[in-house]
Amino acid sequence: MTVQPQTREHIHFVTGRLAEHSLRRQLADLAPRVGFDYSVDVLGITVAALLTTDWIAPRLNVPPTTNRLVLPGYCQGELEVVQRAAGVPVERGPRDLRRLPEYFGQQTRDASYGKYDIEIIAEINHAPRLPLAEILQTAASLRADGANMIDVGCDPGEAWSGVADCVRALVAEGHRVSIDSMNVREIAAAAAAGAELVLSVNSGNREAARDWNIEVVAVPDEPSQLQTLDETIEFLAAAEVLLRIDPILEPLSFGFAASLGRYLEVRRRYPDAEMMMGIGNLTELTDADSAPINVMLLGICQELEIRSVLTTQVINWARSSVRECDLARRLVYYAESQRVLPKRLEPRLVMLRDPSVLETSPAELAELAGLVKDHNYRLFAAGEEIHAITAGQHLHDADPFRLFEQLQLQAARPIDASHAFYLGFEMAKALTALTLGKNYRQDEALDWGFLTRAEEFHRLARHSHAAGAAAPDVQEGPAK
Repeated sequence: MTVQPQTREHIHFVTGRLAEHSLRRQLADLAPRVGFDYSVDVLGITVAALLTTDWIAPRLNVPPTTNRLVLPGYCQGELEVVQRAAGVPVERGPRDLRRLPEYFGQQTRDASYGKYDIEIIAEINHAPRLPLAEILQTAASLRADGANMIDVGCDPGEAWSGVADCVRALVAEGHRVSIDSMNVREIAAAAAAGAELVLSVNSGNREAARDWNIEVVAVPDEPSQLQTLDETIEFLAAAEVLLRIDPILEPLSFGFAASLGRYLEVRRRYPDAEMMMGIGNLTELTDADSAPINVMLLGICQELEIRSVLTTQVINWARSSVRECDLARRLVYYAESQRVLPKRLEPRLVMLRDPSVLETSPAELAELAGLVKDHNYRLFAAGEEIHAITAGQHLHDADPFRLFEQLQLQAARPIDASHAFYLGFEMAKALTALTLGKNYRQDEALDWGFLTRAEEFHRLARHSHAAGAAAPDVQEGPAK
């Protein structure tokens, strides 16, 4: 019989029992798209995170057609140990199975995703009260988060004598600058120092706009008075002053719906005009997280071709508004241009709750409890309770304090302070996940979207003999 030469790469994946089904589902979808054959080696251990290379090496069953071998991302030890046993190159995969497509270079979104056409103007509020060094530091941070222009927010009253120095310093740092003031002297000084946009101009200061030689934002004298806005637009156009229009977004319960209607009306009246929306009146003045509000408002702007937004991040619940707007403008641009729903495109904006929660079933927990032969604690969040499984024990409770009391009473060995801290930290994450509807995986950070803080591997040292820390921490369960 003639042996046909192998034309596709064969990758051998190593895992534990608990992750087997999830891994197989991922590979069934991924392998045809990437173009490789695969096999899965399910070793006699429940949790893949407990694997070490020394333990794996003598237990491998590698098909002869294998080109490379992929270990779980949490696997500790020297890869060379496994490579010598397998006879093929060995690498660690991602810690999270959901990242396998990314690991193999697969785009989870269209490669064109990320474009935008909405400018973010980020205001530094009460700039006259701040030291120049703080203003520059804040501006640099706002730019790093996605701001295209820094707005110098001035205070009512006397003209700020330091406005020119502030604008010049910002321009020298490479920032585009706008000035938020109605004071004509303040505006003139800022314009002369390099500001390129004035917020805002109405009948009270439009006469002076002819002398500034920079773009202005035309606003109504009162939000409900569109006629005054029309008059200011006509005046500025006749004077050949470059302008964009902001009908003024009003807060909830103070005319929000009507103000949205005015944006629609202004777009109807001036189909080709540049427009701006100041969105802080909603994000700063509503008892709600700012991210979903920003997404909604940026979606409105995208549909109405409003190409700039003014945002602030003063109140704590809105302190990441610039970053939220930066992600939102990319999401809504793609959704609008591709005529698709803005769903499952931008996971970084899903922060409070996860898109779906993959719970370990009671049957899986019971099976795991029967298989575990060592004294390490496996923690799970399932059925509104925190579960702790170790050799001969499956303890669970909705209250982490009561659960820890059970652990102390029934531990095979006393739980030392360092391991108690570790368990407390993990159970706090598990309780948070249960409370909010998030996925909990032991030793992994909870997913907070773009606010996620990467978490180092905190499992205690393998040679420790504290209960649950690991002596040894990868004992083999009964063979399947």
